[in-house]
Amino acid sequence: MAVPFRKVSKTRKRMRRAHNALDAKTVTKCPNCGEMIKPHRVCKNCGYYKKEEIVKKDAE
Repeated sequence: MAVPFRKVSKTRKRMRRAHNALDAKTVTKCPNCGEMIKPHRVCKNCGYYKKEEIVKKDAE
């Protein structure tokens, strides 16, 4: 089996793993009801997207 000739340094190992970090999910506030939603999605709470009603919601 092939074996590495030299040990991989801490710096080189960490540089390789620098892109593996997790990003926080992006959320925005719905302009109609104020609920936190993913951008470019219909709001699950009120059914609006870009100030236009897309999904009819029952009045509670």
